[in-house]
Amino acid sequence: MNLVEEIEKLKSTLPAHVKLVAISKTKPVELIREAYNSGHKIFGENKVQELVGKYEMLPKDTEWHMVGHLQTNKVKYITPFISMIHGVDNFKLLKVINKEAKKNNRIISCLLQIKIAKEDSKFGLTRNEVEQILESDEFDELSNVKILGLMGMASFSDDENIIRDEFRELVSIFKIIQQKYFATVPEFKELSMGMSTDYKIAIEEGSTMIRIGSLIFGERVYP
Repeated sequence: MNLVEEIEKLKSTLPAHVKLVAISKTKPVELIREAYNSGHKIFGENKVQELVGKYEMLPKDTEWHMVGHLQTNKVKYITPFISMIHGVDNFKLLKVINKEAKKNNRIISCLLQIKIAKEDSKFGLTRNEVEQILESDEFDELSNVKILGLMGMASFSDDENIIRDEFRELVSIFKIIQQKYFATVPEFKELSMGMSTDYKIAIEEGSTMIRIGSLIFGERVYP
């Protein structure tokens, strides 16, 4: 089965409210263009340099999502074109995104990343840290970012119960944050959770956005 068939097969199984972000990191522009030409236009990258290079080589109506850990000193390179930043894992980063978005006369959609996995390698905020951000006077002054929801990564585990419990924790936090801070903001509705190995569980638990790489493009080959 080729790449286009894989995308079509995957999309045919998704509920209408679930958006597919095709994770194209480490994959050549030719493969992304093939997917784009088939009609899929939402792609995710986790390295700024690679993202910028691909943006410059592909059609400008491509919707780019930054899904990896983002360093503050690299925000300026993607703010002119990025559609959504999934991994906002600290307040300093959010403020820098706002600052650079303002320079570009843009409002950038962001998701706050919650640490649900028990692995030390995962980034993310606690619920208390999210609430401290949202209740701060500084947050009220950020007019060039828009928080549309939350993002999380489950543990890399074969134990479905662990994965499901972590996704449920994220959903629980989402509902609390939504009711407490975004009850009158209908755009706050996105839950980015689920990758190639666990997206079916994520959808069952309430995901609205899945990040799929290897199922579409095949296994990654790192240099």
